[in-house]
Amino acid sequence: MSDQLIQPWVEENVNQELYVPAYIDEMAELVLQEYDVNVQERILIAIKDEQGGAIWKINTDKGPFSLKLLHRRPTKSKFSLAAQEYLVDVRNARVPAVFKTKSGLNHVERGGKLWFLAEWNETLYQLPDDLEGTKKLCYALGEFHQLTKGFVPPEDAEFVSRLHRWPRAYERMDKKLGWFRDIANAYSECPASSTILSSVDQFQEQASQARIRLENSAYADIVARGTEETGLVHQDYGWANAQMGDDGIWIIDLDGVSFDITIRDLRKLMVGCMDSMGKWDVEWAREMIKAYDAANPISDEIYELLMIDLSLPSLYYRNIKDIVYSPTTFMTPELDQIIKRIIDLDQQKWPVLEQLAQDRKGGQSE
Repeated sequence: MSDQLIQPWVEENVNQELYVPAYIDEMAELVLQEYDVNVQERILIAIKDEQGGAIWKINTDKGPFSLKLLHRRPTKSKFSLAAQEYLVDVRNARVPAVFKTKSGLNHVERGGKLWFLAEWNETLYQLPDDLEGTKKLCYALGEFHQLTKGFVPPEDAEFVSRLHRWPRAYERMDKKLGWFRDIANAYSECPASSTILSSVDQFQEQASQARIRLENSAYADIVARGTEETGLVHQDYGWANAQMGDDGIWIIDLDGVSFDITIRDLRKLMVGCMDSMGKWDVEWAREMIKAYDAANPISDEIYELLMIDLSLPSLYYRNIKDIVYSPTTFMTPELDQIIKRIIDLDQQKWPVLEQLAQDRKGGQSE
């Protein structure tokens, strides 16, 4: 089975347990034979059974490592691995070092996927999600974005970039919000339908206005400059993937890195924080921006893009989008309550965004 192509195993994992099929376990053993380590213990700690990925902690005679089965295309995985090596070897970033195989490669290809070993830092712990912890997280994000500048992917890797995707993503959101209206009308008996129908117009208008603002911003000019002065977005940045160690914050799980306007990571973090708190807090938002700016100064044109991206109804969209797969399954009383909460949150968001925009005009965001 060692040459079998790896397939997602979500349907096989009926109990939704931490589990990989036997053939993947066999592959893991074969992969480890490519490394000059004696494995004492291999512990499965995370899976992506819907995509075909997994992570093990490996205890060896040379210390602990993570063994990762990357679920993306090999050419895409070569991009993220090269970025990880660049950050460690060239930029001296607090990112886990990739451990080479006996033949000096940064990965093993087996089952149509890439596998690799990286150092495991035993001292890491999550920062508190209070304001001080959040500010540290934002500073580390700005630092990370600064350090990713200058990365050039190898020729055998895919050129992974989201730089040109913003207009298409905005357009897709606008269009799909219209679909949600049609679905809610067609399944009007579902518990969440009436709440969707009473709110979707305002959120689609927000998406439409964001598209117009993006068209009139410096976005096209920024993208035209290419990747020389931009950096890599993490795409899944937060408390789980940015943890405190003895010597500062370490950033882990870089498998999804991509060229992009890096402020997108901060936007996701800000929306996530406000969602978790259940309110939009202008002082909290200010401090997040200020902490990031201290590590990676935000120009006026990038600040404008942050404001535009924050204006998108991303929270509403993210929570409703699954109704296209099975309206009766997803338009539940629970979804109805979630939407009502998001509507309340959205009302708080706009005064905060207005104040943040005024901060920059008034020169208060240095």
